[in-house]
Amino acid sequence: LLGSATPAVDTYYKALTGRFGLVELTERYEGLRLPHVEIVDMAAARKRGEVEGTFSLLTRRLVNESLQRGEQSILFINRRGYAPIARCKLCGYVPKCENCDVSLTYHRHSDKLICHYCGTPYGVPEVCPACKEPGIEVLGYGSERVEEEIDSLFPTASIARMDLDTTRSKDGYETIIDNFSKGKSQILVGTQMVTKGLDFGRVSVVGVINADSIVNFPDFRASERAFNMIEQVAGRAGRKSDNGVVAVQTYNPSHPLFDFLVRHDYEGYYQREIQERQQYNYPPFVRIIYVYIKHKDPAAVSAIAFEFASRLRVLLGNRVSGPDEPYVARIQTLYIRRIMLKIETQASISKVKSLLNDIRIEMTNSRQLSGAVLYYDVDPM
Repeated sequence: LLGSATPAVDTYYKALTGRFGLVELTERYEGLRLPHVEIVDMAAARKRGEVEGTFSLLTRRLVNESLQRGEQSILFINRRGYAPIARCKLCGYVPKCENCDVSLTYHRHSDKLICHYCGTPYGVPEVCPACKEPGIEVLGYGSERVEEEIDSLFPTASIARMDLDTTRSKDGYETIIDNFSKGKSQILVGTQMVTKGLDFGRVSVVGVINADSIVNFPDFRASERAFNMIEQVAGRAGRKSDNGVVAVQTYNPSHPLFDFLVRHDYEGYYQREIQERQQYNYPPFVRIIYVYIKHKDPAAVSAIAFEFASRLRVLLGNRVSGPDEPYVARIQTLYIRRIMLKIETQASISKVKSLLNDIRIEMTNSRQLSGAVLYYDVDPM
């Protein structure tokens, strides 16, 4: 049994085409209206002087009004830590993880720069390693910084933060949820943990901080994830009354995704998305198999990936794309290359798996995979 207000595009397609049964609930519990959604144009708001830190005037006003009514607010940001990037303001140097190809995130509570892929902590350099000047500053906002800013804006309010850092302890998650449910905290700041499955009767305001960080991600499912995440967190507002309001802050208010969010129009969003998937040949019209190859030597991983892809093209032709570098091209000292296969839904996946295994065995026997880690990610159907 699959239940969701925002089904995965692949899942809903199967329901509409008869592979799954479909049952629809077209009314909210007790007939309540869905919350009103306001799209906040942050660029225009900045020009008008209506942005303080990371918050627009509208978001601040809505949170303040909810506090005055004795109600609660949830603020969602899809980034933990204090600031997503540290940078030298003099030369532009950005500290990166020694083991992974990612910039480090500053965490104020520990005063450390931390890699969110391998977890390695680093001290904050007093001087820039590149230009040797004391110019390191932190930029952007994570959940920790949003919590600090909200605390300065509403000093009398009790604030809770729910992210991976505050829920590591055995009872951390339950304690935060229990306190918010009982009204011991009025404002809950959190990452994806706050978007689903929470039912609080006094929440009247939801703020989505920096929606662009969810929308602008290099993946064909980025739009789907963004719609699902924002619509789900919006659904936390007004669950026991008709006064729910959602403020979505973005620098790209013309993105078509936001029109569907304002109308809570999953059907309309689905129709647009499914047409794009069909036009560009993505699931559910094909199955995608990713072949990942990892190696400590960047030249070796490139050569192995090129050879593997060449052998695949002989057998599968233009169904093969790549190899290319994924969004994060090195994790835990291993360089990564990715090959993508688009396989027709009616094709035999077992046969494709057999072909992949044959190539792996041939390259292993000829020692071409020496030192490499090979694995597959098969898109579910």
